[in-house]
Amino acid sequence: MNSPILRDELTVLAAFAVVADERSFTKAAVKLGVSRSAISHSIRTLEERLGLRLLARTTRAVAPTDAGERLLAQLGPALHDIEAALTDVGRLRERPAGVVRLIAPPIVLATLLGPKLATFTRENPDVVLDLTSEDDVRRDLVVGRFDAGIHLGEFLQRDMVAVRVTGEQRAAVVAAPTYFESHPKPKTPRDLTSHRCLRYRMGTDGPVYRWEFERRGKPVTVSVSGPLIVSDAEFMIRAALDGVGLAFSLEQYVAEHIARGRLVRVLEDWCPPFDGYFLYYPSRRHQPRALQALVDALRV
Repeated sequence: MNSPILRDELTVLAAFAVVADERSFTKAAVKLGVSRSAISHSIRTLEERLGLRLLARTTRAVAPTDAGERLLAQLGPALHDIEAALTDVGRLRERPAGVVRLIAPPIVLATLLGPKLATFTRENPDVVLDLTSEDDVRRDLVVGRFDAGIHLGEFLQRDMVAVRVTGEQRAAVVAAPTYFESHPKPKTPRDLTSHRCLRYRMGTDGPVYRWEFERRGKPVTVSVSGPLIVSDAEFMIRAALDGVGLAFSLEQYVAEHIARGRLVRVLEDWCPPFDGYFLYYPSRRHQPRALQALVDALRV
C-alpha cells in the first residue's frame, strides 16, 4: 500500500475526529476509554507521518488546524459510512437475515429436506438460501465459501460441527418389472455381477459408487457394471423406470415407485438401516443467526 496512512491507523483517525469534536484530549480519552497520553502519542505519530500539524494545542484548548479541518471534512463522512456499515452488519445478530450458502447432494434436496426448507423460507423472509446441489464430498466449505453442507455422517471430517437432519436411512436396489421379464432377480449381492446396473458417480469427476451391502453383520461391497454411469439421481431412477437396469438408491427416494408397482425391490434383506444425513459447518463461534435458524429448522 503506497499511501502514508496505513490501514491499522483507522483507530487513530477516529480518535483524532473525537479530539477535534470535543476540543479536548482529556474529554476524548474519557469518551474512548483510553488514556490521554495514549491518544496524544497516537495523534503526534500521525502528524509526524504526514509531516503536517493537525491540531493546534495550548495549555487550555485544542483546535484543528487548516490541515486538520480539511482532513475532518473528508474523514467525517467516511467514519459515518463505516459506523453505518458496522451497524448494518450488527443487525445480523438480532434476527435471521442475509445469505446462507448450503451445499448438499441432489437426492437430499429433492426428497428429504424440501418440505422443511419451504417452511424455513416462509418463517425467515429476510434469509436467502443459496443452494448448491452437488455430491462432491471433497469440497472444502471454507474454500468454496459455503456456510454449511449436508452429507452422510461417514463422510464428515472430525473437526466439523455435525447436526443430524434425517433419521436412519436404508438403501434399495430396484428395477422395473419389464427388466425382470428378461433377467432373474438377484438373490445375493454377488449375483449383481451378471446384471445390467446403473452406476452413480459422486460429483462431476468423483468416484463411481461401489454398491455396499450387509447381512448378519457381514459387509459385502460389489463393483457392478452396466450400460450407464450418471451423476444425476433423478435421471438414474428415470432410466430404471424405463427398464434400462438395476438402480441402487435410497429407500425413501423410490418408495412411491415401489408402492405403485413401477419398480420392484430386490435384496432387501441385504440393506440394513444406516446413519442418515447431517448438516455440518466449521465452527460454533460467532455463528450467524441465519445459519442457526437453518440448523434449528432442519434438526431432527
